[in-house]
Amino acid sequence: MDHVPGGFALNPRFHTIAAVEASEDDIGRAVPKHVIAQLDACIAMLGTSTSYESGGWSSADFARMYQVVYTVLRDTGRRPGEVTSLRRECLERIDGKPTLLYDNHKRRRHGRRLPVSESTAQAIQAWQKELDRLPAVPACGQWLFPSPGQRNRPRRGHLTTAQFCNRIFRDWVDELIPDLVDDRLDDSGEPLAHDRTQIVPYGFRHAYAQRHADAGTRPDVLRELMDHRSLDVTMGYYKVSLTRKQEAVRTVARLAVDRHGAPHGFEDALAYEVESVGVPYGGCTEPSNVKAGGGHCRIRFQCAGCDFYRPDPSYLPALEQQIADLRADKEAALAMEAADWVVRNLDDQIRAYSKSADEMRRKLDALPVEERAAVESASRELRKARSAAAFVPLQALTTRSSE
Repeated sequence: MDHVPGGFALNPRFHTIAAVEASEDDIGRAVPKHVIAQLDACIAMLGTSTSYESGGWSSADFARMYQVVYTVLRDTGRRPGEVTSLRRECLERIDGKPTLLYDNHKRRRHGRRLPVSESTAQAIQAWQKELDRLPAVPACGQWLFPSPGQRNRPRRGHLTTAQFCNRIFRDWVDELIPDLVDDRLDDSGEPLAHDRTQIVPYGFRHAYAQRHADAGTRPDVLRELMDHRSLDVTMGYYKVSLTRKQEAVRTVARLAVDRHGAPHGFEDALAYEVESVGVPYGGCTEPSNVKAGGGHCRIRFQCAGCDFYRPDPSYLPALEQQIADLRADKEAALAMEAADWVVRNLDDQIRAYSKSADEMRRKLDALPVEERAAVESASRELRKARSAAAFVPLQALTTRSSE
């Protein structure tokens, strides 16, 4: 053993199972869309469980503040403490688009920026104007959501998560909203009551992440939006169980078409998985490319001109994006006075991809409403599965030094 190089010795760094950090980012706690819709319909009740008044603020003023807190929680996916501690001047515009400034207290990263929608920005701006109208509270002036304080005590600082989450929000969900139904039915066909204990403010953060994952947002982009330290946490939102994937494949496989738009569906889920491979704009059945996992295309992914091309509805967003990109490339080629054959090639691809996309839209429009909804849901599941399989983050590659 004296002649064995030192590099072969055991090193605890590489032979220890890393501890798994307990994370509150558990996708199972996401507030479902149908529940959020019911909460939105009852938002006027939020904060009306108390008649508390302080410092010239009426109970209606406090209720309005709590309703804006809920709106920001729902729309931005920030942690409750990050929302309640927003500063009064928390909005700025970058390239004309509204951006939220907040502090990530958990990871001690302050001054973070998050793009938000115009509707969210308008809700915040409307509340800022109301703050200007309300009596000022000297010890709370810098906060967007000032502390309500306590009876016979001065108001200081900002609204706390305990005040909003444990009292105001819970009273609203548990006591004020008369009915909250699930999307499941009982034996008699009536909607089941939704478990209200599962509705927590943190669930809106999970719902925000799940919305982006369902929409096909790239994992590295969602990681930035969530301000996650580890990409492993973000990737949890892209996990699709084998059962759900098989169900999605069974739903979508039969709707595949060829490059001419003619129906060319797969007989079963196994054929879809074995005989084709996912490429950027659809499925590919060319044997050598299937064997190479989609990385051996002889015509450089000009899929719409290939007889082995098999797009299905799950690829429709990618097709639409490709058509938009090709049109932009064509305009650039014209501006550069490129050769005619370059522009012709782009025109041909635009027509071919548009034909495939139009055929899939026609097929979807012809389906009954319930079946179309099932296909769209299955397509989202497949896009998530493909995103997770195709994305290999550099941060996840563990390398050893030469020591």
